[in-house]
Amino acid sequence: MIEHSIKRLTMEEFKKFSRLIHAESGIYLKDTKLTLLSNRLRKRLQSLQLKEFSDYYDYLQGLEGESKKKEYEKLLDVVSTNETYFFRNERHFEAFSNYCLPDLAKKKKDRTLRIWSAACSTGEEPYTIAICLLEKIHLFQGWDIKIIATDIAPSVLDFGRLGEYSGRRIEKVPQDLLKKYFIRKKNDPEVFIVRDELKKFVEFGYLNFFKSEFPKDIDVIFCRNVMIYFDRDHQKRLISEFSKIINKDGFLFIGHSETLHSISEDFVYKKVLESPVYVPNLERK
Repeated sequence: MIEHSIKRLTMEEFKKFSRLIHAESGIYLKDTKLTLLSNRLRKRLQSLQLKEFSDYYDYLQGLEGESKKKEYEKLLDVVSTNETYFFRNERHFEAFSNYCLPDLAKKKKDRTLRIWSAACSTGEEPYTIAICLLEKIHLFQGWDIKIIATDIAPSVLDFGRLGEYSGRRIEKVPQDLLKKYFIRKKNDPEVFIVRDELKKFVEFGYLNFFKSEFPKDIDVIFCRNVMIYFDRDHQKRLISEFSKIINKDGFLFIGHSETLHSISEDFVYKKVLESPVYVPNLERK
């Protein structure tokens, strides 16, 4: 079996891959992540029937065009972290539902609403956003509404499009909302399928923060627990790009452990219903 004959990832090889991954995605891997990277890259080596990590690195270096694009997507897919669940950090969604949405309903005159789940993973975040939105849909009758859900890992996008969840992923969905917006899977009652009325609002697509074009005219950006994987320069670049595409009355949600302090003055901190939220700094707009 190829699996047992793959040689260990050396520190020298680790540094080569970490530089490559950093250049392609902005993801910064500390030396302590050697074992983690080794375990995740092993999947690609097994798939390609390669015995050494250096062979895979050379393989990547030799690719061009569409083949290179596809393999680099697979590389970033296996190294990405995609741990999430519905209503993760409930206070964010309380602020979004009870302050941000009513505020946008009052202020926006063009009757369009664009919400971006910028690292959507397996879809729990954009579908939670859609649930919150449908609970306030009376504020947006006749509006053009879209939730844009993007991620750097193609496999999680497929999972999100399928929209089937179970176990820990749905534990925090209130029972009334679970009954309202999900259907039990016929041959597996432990699995809940997102209803079409939610799916119709969510558009999944691939996006690399440092290689792809961003969506435009965004009212709310959710980019939570993402910047922790980037170095300071890439954090600054990302927030600068966010400031260019968010509308003046918009809102930016980042992770509770993250901050824009000393990173950007394009947004200012605002405490909304006990939740930290950032809004555009209109003095710099």
